[in-house]
Amino acid sequence: MAAKKERPAPAKAPRTRTPKPAPAKPQASKPQASFGADARAEVSAEEVRKLIAEAAYYRAKKRGFTPGHEVEDWVQAEAEVLRRIGDDQSKHTR
Repeated sequence: MAAKKERPAPAKAPRTRTPKPAPAKPQASKPQASFGADARAEVSAEEVRKLIAEAAYYRAKKRGFTPGHEVEDWVQAEAEVLRRIGDDQSKHTR
């Protein structure tokens, strides 16, 4: 009988450990707020004034801060802000 030649075992790739994903933590259920189509946040008079002042500033900046249009800028900014936040908030600026 002929002697069998021994073959070396095929080289195995080193085993790498894949980290297991952390178990999911149970999350506290957050209450879902349901808002209607007409839901609006309350805006204080001070917040409305700041929004108007900022809008008036950007109007003045757009035209190069040329003097003589300050009141016009304010009135247009006020109309824009009140339109955006809703007319029911206009009582804050009076």
